Amino acid sequence: MPIPNNFSAPTRTTAKNRAYSQILEWIIDGTLHPKEKLNDADLAQALGVSRTPIREALQMLSFQGFVEMFPGVGTLVTSVKEEDVCEILPPLGALQALATEIAAEKIDQETIDSLRELNQEFAHAVKTGNSFKGLKLDEEFHRKIVEIADNSYIASTVSTLQSHVFRLYFHNSIILTSKSSDEHEAILKAFEKKDKAEAARLAKINITMAIDLYYQKQNSQE
Repeated sequence: MPIPNNFSAPTRTTAKNRAYSQILEWIIDGTLHPKEKLNDADLAQALGVSRTPIREALQMLSFQGFVEMFPGVGTLVTSVKEEDVCEILPPLGALQALATEIAAEKIDQETIDSLRELNQEFAHAVKTGNSFKGLKLDEEFHRKIVEIADNSYIASTVSTLQSHVFRLYFHNSIILTSKSSDEHEAILKAFEKKDKAEAARLAKINITMAIDLYYQKQNSQE
């Protein structure tokens, strides 16, 4: 199990959370491959922590579907398939729509303006071909809306699903287009009109649009 030695460790966090964040990052970007067996002793040495927080972190990752734990056998990174996009995006879209509906009653014009600036950055990233930066900006756009909704249950579930989305990106399942920035702007205009139903509808479409793009890609390859 090769482990990078040139990563930067976050500060001011518990050993368990630091281990969780780093292992998750390695799973998302493919450093730790699907079906790879994880050695908690090696991970502990690499991260400079004891094996206890590593085991706790792996239990969290198991609960979220990133690893599988087999007592007496070991822990494996879960497999990932391109078609998983069709399983992950519908619940993410539903939760994002709910968060957007709640946020529509709370958001102020200053926050809308800051989201508009963020969307402009997103549009530029997509236009210039920086798709990973675009994906991160897209996630930030929607995450800020979730933060405004201020519901910890929505936030925690969205965060987990979004991590799976990032993983799918590295496995070529997620495609970004300039149309997404137009949909972001439509959400912001619905916010300005205090039209929570329309804002929620648009948010769900924006998230699940990648499913249609996935099927278009599959059809073009047949």
